Amino acid sequence: MDNKKTHSAFVIAGAASSSGKTVVTLGIMEALRRRGVIVQPFKAGPDFIDPGHHSALLKRPSYNLDGWMMGRIGVEKTFYRNLPGSDIGIVEGVMGLFDGKDGAGEEGSTAELSKFLELPIALVIDASKTARSAGAVVKGFESFDPKADIRWVIFNRTGSPAHCRALRDAMPEGSRIKVLGCIPKDETLSMPSRHLGLVTSEDISKVTWRRFVKRAARVMEENVDLDGFIGELKRCGKVRSRNLGSKIPPARPRASIAVARDRAFCFYYRENLEILEGFGARLVFFSPLEDDSLPEGVNGIYIGGGYPELYGRELEANIPLRREIKALAMGGLPVFAECGGLMYLGRRVTDKEGRRYDLCGVFPWTSRMLPKRKALGYREVTVEPCPVLPGGGVVRGHEYHYSEISKPPSRLKRVFSFSGRDGEKTREGYLYKNALASYVHVHFASNKAFAEGFVGMCEKTKIEGACK
Repeated sequence: MDNKKTHSAFVIAGAASSSGKTVVTLGIMEALRRRGVIVQPFKAGPDFIDPGHHSALLKRPSYNLDGWMMGRIGVEKTFYRNLPGSDIGIVEGVMGLFDGKDGAGEEGSTAELSKFLELPIALVIDASKTARSAGAVVKGFESFDPKADIRWVIFNRTGSPAHCRALRDAMPEGSRIKVLGCIPKDETLSMPSRHLGLVTSEDISKVTWRRFVKRAARVMEENVDLDGFIGELKRCGKVRSRNLGSKIPPARPRASIAVARDRAFCFYYRENLEILEGFGARLVFFSPLEDDSLPEGVNGIYIGGGYPELYGRELEANIPLRREIKALAMGGLPVFAECGGLMYLGRRVTDKEGRRYDLCGVFPWTSRMLPKRKALGYREVTVEPCPVLPGGGVVRGHEYHYSEISKPPSRLKRVFSFSGRDGEKTREGYLYKNALASYVHVHFASNKAFAEGFVGMCEKTKIEGACK
């Protein structure tokens, strides 16, 4: 880490989901950016959408930090390696401050992260339907875990100056938490959402996006004491370096991996891509929506999650690419597909309106969108011996989707097994030749041998037509 420069960092957490922490985060990021402050963004938990908004705003990669998937050392390495080159690090929380893997402990929570990294917390509370009771909420959060360093509170969606005064007056006597500001209720600060969360930055027009972040920054400037906050942050938010080193440069290229990335496929942990590069993968990006062929000379394909169901017509129309991917997978080219990628490798997808679209057909299933969520939660996956992990092993990841696939034939090999919160055992991780598809988004930091094995497969695979 650059010891010649003082770095500060803090966490923006919510009292609950939908408290408005993303709007507050983006508004503060933009306000600081306008002041010439270099901000390095991070996102707590397994979210893909918020990091995309961070990166679109700051033109810097935003990294996920997840104590359950990555472990404490993994979190620290990612944080300390990526903070240099910035002035302030901002970690946007996930759900409520203490929400994580389950209700019994703090694993995977924003609070756990804040303690791992010894960072102070700004707590965002939706005050739209409360007044003096907000004081009880603050007191409860402060006393629930005294080791979580909550220093500030921002009351969001307030109704009037009188409402703000009531909220300030309700603060518990003797509390160390300071009211940083009151954000007035403003419908123009509501971000559009859909079934997997907020609309991605790729699907918002640049004009609408810029208008939104400018408005958010102006509201923060007008209602939050940013000058006083920055001064306090220099005192209580100074980062203590763990001296874990700087960013690791990509290794000498061993194989070229085509990565699907566009509006339909945009869910990737930034860390995963860098871990692949660290094992010698040369990543080349392509669009299943717009490119009629894969990049030249690829030895493998990585297809992450996203919204293939929203772009079924366009994906179906790209017949040359679908046929090429199927032919290469049938010929043994390594392919790793997660969630939306699993759907894309299937025979077809049926959207919520019942429209059916043909897809790659590597696997025999049809994906069907459901009106309600099918699965959500962390997954600890036992991997049977397979081409990616010849000796087997365990990886951790997260599952979140509104689709289900038709029952695959029993002869189709499954190499993943895991239990959900209800204890029900699931066997998936469908393997056909060297194509592996799962609904689970695996975090490679949980077991880097998985990423190394995939790169090794791509390096060793030499089949006719695999490298064009």
